[in-house]
Amino acid sequence: MGFHIVVCAGIVPDPLQTLEPITGPQGPALKNEMMLPAVLDPWAKHALFEAAHLAAKTPDSKVWLVSMAPKTKLQQVMMSIAQKASFELVALDGPASGFTDSQAVAEALAAAINAISGLDRKRLLVFGGWESASRGAGATLQIVGERLGIVEQFQGVDELSVTASGSLRILERVEGGMHQISHCDGPPAVLGWATGSLPEPPNNPQVGMANMRTLMPALQKATAAGVAVDGKSFTSVEVPKQRRDTRIVKDASTDDIAREIMEWIKG
Repeated sequence: MGFHIVVCAGIVPDPLQTLEPITGPQGPALKNEMMLPAVLDPWAKHALFEAAHLAAKTPDSKVWLVSMAPKTKLQQVMMSIAQKASFELVALDGPASGFTDSQAVAEALAAAINAISGLDRKRLLVFGGWESASRGAGATLQIVGERLGIVEQFQGVDELSVTASGSLRILERVEGGMHQISHCDGPPAVLGWATGSLPEPPNNPQVGMANMRTLMPALQKATAAGVAVDGKSFTSVEVPKQRRDTRIVKDASTDDIAREIMEWIKG
């Protein structure tokens, strides 16, 4: 049988924009956040492309994209991403801010996955970004897996292949630029993708038209996520300050350079 692949993907401000953190009525936010152009989270985008590729070469497979974001912003992003891969959207109307608590986001995503009609848990693969351009705690996807009762989890995935026996062969990043080869008997499993191994697919108008039949109804019936702050607060938010101290020194030894760098960091 094929796979039922659920991709968890958020949206983030276009990285080419200047982001200025501010403190708003609801807590930390970005200045003019609703005016900033948005894109699909780059980490999750790899997960979506890998899911679409796996589904295309595995008969009887299906891909769902679960995303929590303000409906208007999500609609803008879906207009472009819909031409890249085939999927069915499950939309949650909620905050896309990086200041939202990872556990609250994970609980909302897990509840949405549990509510998907026709989802076969025995064939379920949950994909997502190993990290995130907004919620960079690196914990959201893991909590989603735990909420779904999935203990087979793999993070930092660069490659996934299905063996002749139906088991999964997974390459996970480890230190030193190397990979750990993991084997999993099969679904259910959670995979947090790094960069993946596939290029971004070209726009396909036919795929876009097929996706649009389900995208707009999904956006119209998007449920409110109800992610609460629950008393959490931030003392301050600010853009990291740039600091550069440059000296030109000739004939310095490697040990002296390393020692000076360590002293500068400690200072």
